[in-house]
Amino acid sequence: MSLFLFLVLVAVVLGIIGFVTHGLFYLFVIGAVVLAADIVLGAVRLRRGSRKHRLAR
Repeated sequence: MSLFLFLVLVAVVLGIIGFVTHGLFYLFVIGAVVLAADIVLGAVRLRRGSRKHRLAR
């Protein structure tokens, strides 16, 4: 969970710096890619966790 929150924080910071600073738009793009990867990673972990709990019952 802490990795998920850390990656969200990194994505937001990179996005803000890339959006505000002229000439560093690529940081905004990198922040968006990190955020998308983080959402996918979170969804995969959530889906895996629910299967384990079902089998334990």
